[in-house]
Amino acid sequence: MLKITNYQAPCTEDLTKLKVELGYTGEQMAELVGLAGNNQWRKYTGGTQPREMNFHMLFYLAAKMTLSDDQIINVLDKMQEIGSSFKIEK
Repeated sequence: MLKITNYQAPCTEDLTKLKVELGYTGEQMAELVGLAGNNQWRKYTGGTQPREMNFHMLFYLAAKMTLSDDQIINVLDKMQEIGSSFKIEK
């Protein structure tokens, strides 16, 4: 099993650059990361003390951008096997 250490969060400029590259709104970025909405996304890209994106959030974002729907379904199936419950919407 892989062990990941020494994580350093992307800076606000990196996150803003990604948003621009994708052509997404703040609301779309929030959805991609699993946040409640644009107001929450902005906490990672602005203000006097922006939040750092934790490893789990960034991993989720990267997985959604990289994996096929079938691969994501496999992960979600495993999550349900472990004991979680949720609805999947497209």
